[in-house]
Amino acid sequence: MKKTENNESTLTQGPASTVYGAAKTGKTVASAAKGAAVGGPYGAVAGLAAGAGHHAWKLIAIAVLLLMLPILFILMLPALIFGGLGGGSSEPVLNNNDAIIENMNDITFAVNEVLSEGITDAEDRIALDFAGTNGDNYEIVNPYADDMAGNINVFISQYCASKGETWENISLADLQDVIRQGKENLFSYKRTSETRTVEDDDPNTTDVVETSQELWYIYTLSYNGEGYFAGTVFRLSDEQKELATNYAENLSLFLGDGTIQHTPYNDSALPSLGDVRFTDGATPVVYFNQGDERWADKPYGTDNIGGYGCGPTSMSIVISSLTDEIVDPEEMAKWAYENGGWCSKSGSYHSLIPNAAKAWGLPVEGCTPSEPQRIIDALTSGKLVVALMQKGHFTSGGHFIVLRGVQDGNILVADPGSYSRSQQSWDLSIILSEASTRAGAGGPFWIIG
Repeated sequence: MKKTENNESTLTQGPASTVYGAAKTGKTVASAAKGAAVGGPYGAVAGLAAGAGHHAWKLIAIAVLLLMLPILFILMLPALIFGGLGGGSSEPVLNNNDAIIENMNDITFAVNEVLSEGITDAEDRIALDFAGTNGDNYEIVNPYADDMAGNINVFISQYCASKGETWENISLADLQDVIRQGKENLFSYKRTSETRTVEDDDPNTTDVVETSQELWYIYTLSYNGEGYFAGTVFRLSDEQKELATNYAENLSLFLGDGTIQHTPYNDSALPSLGDVRFTDGATPVVYFNQGDERWADKPYGTDNIGGYGCGPTSMSIVISSLTDEIVDPEEMAKWAYENGGWCSKSGSYHSLIPNAAKAWGLPVEGCTPSEPQRIIDALTSGKLVVALMQKGHFTSGGHFIVLRGVQDGNILVADPGSYSRSQQSWDLSIILSEASTRAGAGGPFWIIG
């Protein structure tokens, strides 16, 4: 399935532009991505055929697309171009899961390298700011010390959308260079001050502990998010922003990584559920649903809670159940937005879960699917576990849920997207097998309490 120069020229002028147009709507592309997730590129063609219906011209186009799948997926799922399509093998990278994972890891490393440089730049700016104050000392609060913020799928998609139809110029080195040009504004900070009592650390004054008052400045770093990249770094038009959103959704669907959290929500909120409590687990759980009419249409950044708020709603359930404070999804969404947890059109950064737990004084530990006994032990001891799920029983994309107990060997859940699923018990093997394969921040499971 190698490209020839003549074939490439024909594709660029003909069917490739058709695929580019399809990517703008995301509908035909999504069908192909579903097929590819199951059966590789030939499954993608089957997906396209399924979406074509009775339109003969679409079926003809599908036959042509069978011969241009590498170009098709470069346009639909732009991350796959990084690292090439073959790597010296006759097998296309689309049929080589290890090659795709390696490429994604390379991209993640390259992007995080620049984000790390952005943090260093912010720390340098903080030092300059402090030098102009009358403070005695300062402290930097860095929420990204354990896990770098950023949705790699969105980065890739915005970058590729910025290339327009000049997608042949896409490369990992260029992506890194473009991001690096805007690194001085990747992170911003807030400054507060407080007076602290400090002990004299002079080793010669051992008899009496002396203290003094010092003025400290506290600088809290915040990530400016993909919205900053879209407008300032990649300078996307409204059309390109829409294209990037579709790219990211298709890429996440193709990879099956659950990084894009979106619950179908057609401006049709659920009636108010009122006060719901689950008492059949070791810990009584306060239940919230993101689609509840009380907050479904409320903002989560520039999105809404009903469609994108599974992350803050899950943390509302956890915090309201494990502390003496009731925090509803609207309050939690506001906190998440103000503290760097919201990712535009993608739900929440995975770091929202541990950061919110720590902010409310709750112990939190990451956990992997290879540690099922840790999950069971945590739930039977009264702790709660937040899980990031990918396509399966709980979602067609990505979705946060709360594991809330064990009953007759099965797992009880509090699913912020479904009250009915929350009333069922689930085999642990389903949850383990459908957990996200690319969760960050210690996930895809977070043991809290």
